[in-house]
Amino acid sequence: MYSEESEDPMNTSLPLHEYLILSRGKWDESLPPHEIQDAIDRFYVWHDRCVEQGRMKPGQRLAVQGKLVSRATIMDGPFAEAKEVIGGYWFVLADSLEEAATLMSENPCIACGLEFEVRPLEAERASAYVASNETPGARAS
Repeated sequence: MYSEESEDPMNTSLPLHEYLILSRGKWDESLPPHEIQDAIDRFYVWHDRCVEQGRMKPGQRLAVQGKLVSRATIMDGPFAEAKEVIGGYWFVLADSLEEAATLMSENPCIACGLEFEVRPLEAERASAYVASNETPGARAS
């Protein structure tokens, strides 16, 4: 059973790392609705079990509506191409990125066309002096 802490041989506890899971894509158009619903039902059983075991935290599905807020404007959404649609998010607690990805490979919805992006959460605050996802290419190197 997983918990928010892992045990090591020296009997000290190390916290698990937290990963954001983004559900991407759309259901396979060639599948009948009952197969997709079966995968959805199995997902909720799997997800609930993972939460009970301390391997995941609850997340949510995302509504279709949205807004994009930028320097110039606030625009109505959705914005992503159909292939890049983000349908929901969850959180995984794991020792490594590989362990988190392996857990997500067990998600029943993969068989019906969905994909899952697994991203480690950064514990540190952003800084203009440290390369990150938001750093322009010329300054990132």
